[in-house]
Parts: sequence; structure tokens; C-alpha cells
Amino acid sequence: MMLFLFPAVFLAGVAAVLGFLGYGIQTLVRHGVRRSGAVPVLRAGAAFAGAVATAVYLWGTLYVAGAVLEAEDGGAGSAPLPPCRIAGREEEVGHVIDYTVDFVPLRFFCETSDGGGYATHDVPGYVNPAAASLALTAASLAIAAGFASERRARTDAGRRRMR
Repeated sequence: MMLFLFPAVFLAGVAAVLGFLGYGIQTLVRHGVRRSGAVPVLRAGAAFAGAVATAVYLWGTLYVAGAVLEAEDGGAGSAPLPPCRIAGREEEVGHVIDYTVDFVPLRFFCETSDGGGYATHDVPGYVNPAAASLALTAASLAIAAGFASERRARTDAGRRRMR
């Protein structure tokens, strides 16, 4: 069942990446990089950071999808689940009963019979921090663009009143 969710997440992510890139390029082309001022550059930077954050997250979902495919494979040698076989966790591996996938943070989680569990190393260690920091950068740039736009609007309104 979990496997059917990945194509939807992946397609939505690809659409978001293309949308962010399109918006960023359109903003820079429409205003021009040199003569545009800070607001369009901040907006385009936010869009590009959002595109890269989404692309990094999608990269991680491919790793999780691979782990799910491996776990759902069945057949000989499928117990315990292959993604859950981690060196140093031999004692817990024998008690694995199921798995879950967490999308935030992105990880493949092996559940044990005692109610606990552990995350595997299927998602590279850089994916979650990189996606989070790039998303935070995108949000910060978008907020900065909003403040810069508001400041410019107030300055323009003040100039109009003085005429």
C-alpha cells in the first residue's frame, strides 16, 4: 500500500521543482538581473532555493522507495526485512515485525516486536539537513522579498505625497 504513495509524491515534487524553476527564471527575465533591484532577485532566489530543496527531498524519496521495494519483495531470505539488516543491530534485527516510512524527516523505520524500532541508513545522511536548510533559505528569501517590497511601496507612497 505504501508503494502506491511514492509515484504521487514524486510527480508532485517534480511539478513543484519545475514550477519553482519556471517562476524564478520568469522573474529574472521579466525584470532583468542588473536593473531589477532587490525584490525580484530575492523572489527568484527563493524560488531557486525551493526548487533545489524539493529536488534534494525527491532524491531521498527515491532511496526510501528502493527500500520499500526491497522490503515488499518477499520470497526466500525476506525475513527479517532486507533493509532492516544493519551491522551492529543484530539483536534487534531478529525482532523486526514491520516497517513504516516517515516523510518528515524522510526515513525508513523498522518496527520491532517490543514496540520500539530503529531507522535504517537507506536515506543518505545529507538529505534531511540539506532539504530543511534549503527550505528555510527559500522561506527566508521570500520573507525578505516581502519586506523589501513593502519598504519600496512605502517609500514610493511617501514620495508621491511630497509632490
